[in-house]
Amino acid sequence: MRNWVKNENVQMVAVALATSVGAQFKINPFREDYFRIGLGVSILLFLLMIMPHLSYIKTGILTGLASIAFQSADLIHHIHTISVLESMQDNLGAGLYYVVFAYGLSKLKHRFHEIPPLLLGGIITGIDFSSNLVELFVRGVLGGTNVFYMREWLYLLIVGGLRSYFVIGLYNSFAVRQIRLLHAEQEKRIEQMLSVNSGLYGEVFYLKKAMNTIEGITANSYELYRDLREQDMNEYSQRTLGIAQQIHEVKKDSQRILAGLLKLYDNEKTVNMSLSEVIHFAGRANRKYSEMLHKQVKIEIEQQYEGESPYYIPLLTVMNNLLANAVEAIEQEGMIQVRVFEQDADVHFVVTDSGKGVPDAKRGVIFEPGYTTKFNEVGIAATGIGLSHVRDIVQSLEGQIQVEGAPSGRGTVFTVMIPRVNLMKEADAHDTFDPDRG
Repeated sequence: MRNWVKNENVQMVAVALATSVGAQFKINPFREDYFRIGLGVSILLFLLMIMPHLSYIKTGILTGLASIAFQSADLIHHIHTISVLESMQDNLGAGLYYVVFAYGLSKLKHRFHEIPPLLLGGIITGIDFSSNLVELFVRGVLGGTNVFYMREWLYLLIVGGLRSYFVIGLYNSFAVRQIRLLHAEQEKRIEQMLSVNSGLYGEVFYLKKAMNTIEGITANSYELYRDLREQDMNEYSQRTLGIAQQIHEVKKDSQRILAGLLKLYDNEKTVNMSLSEVIHFAGRANRKYSEMLHKQVKIEIEQQYEGESPYYIPLLTVMNNLLANAVEAIEQEGMIQVRVFEQDADVHFVVTDSGKGVPDAKRGVIFEPGYTTKFNEVGIAATGIGLSHVRDIVQSLEGQIQVEGAPSGRGTVFTVMIPRVNLMKEADAHDTFDPDRG
């Protein structure tokens, strides 16, 4: 069924039938009853503008034939004495109108977005008027009637202009809606991509740290092997050498994994993203997170400093962690405030929540790996690497992070301070993932 609907021939027939049916709703501008203006032209114009993949000329011919058939049948229905041939001859001009009109539009095909609306309306009005003149000429030749009335010509020009600009306005409204839907879809995809990249960044960050640790263990193991060999403890020295070799293999495997992950990023230069976009995406993601936890959390953003940074993935990772912790600290409902400002050559990111807060005695250890206050319903602790993760990323940008109680006496304030020059300078994609950078 879907393939049938997408068939261009079927679509052209559908356009022809829709135009012919719309043409039955008509008015008669002339004293005689042989010339009619209907909604068919507006329908044809709109459908051709939103379906540029169709052959305009073929569609115009099909529409012209369908129009002759519909209008001839209508004429025979009202005038029983007229023959089929006479009826078709009387409506031949109307059929030619659609052919000429579609031919004129074919010259503008794929250019509707390029031409300014006012100019486009004038051009289509000219095509409409020219098509009407062809119809009038054919009717005059075949019917032997005088159709050269300047007053009626002016009427046709005005009607054509109103019709053209109305359809263009409708088309532009349709196009704007499509652009908004596309923008919303693109924003959703960007949000998903940033969410994935943010999580991936954390894994790569710790993988590189683990590789440095592994390298140190390998070196120490090899030194131990040499010491044991010098003391003629051959059995232990060989076992130590075997351990060193195994650790070295683990490091090589980790390097392969890291290389594969880094290929997901641009090997040249990362693009920049504004701080407002970073905060926007982090706020939006954590609003959804609070809804998932069935909490009513209001996230307010106050931004007094704006800039673009190539380190938007590390920043997003930091903000996501801080906001997620704030959401989790709030029991059922509360507020989180995010402030961004510049002070003393540092960019400050301040996250204040109205949650249960962090006891004074615990503030010195919350950034240590393994520390957590989160336990599930059976008493198993969470991994506890979130805030240590944040601290390490901030320090990789030569920044600092502080925690204190909220001024209201309830809640917590996390303040991240990163030198503006470090935050805004250019970076390689690989450099972005270097925990020892700086």
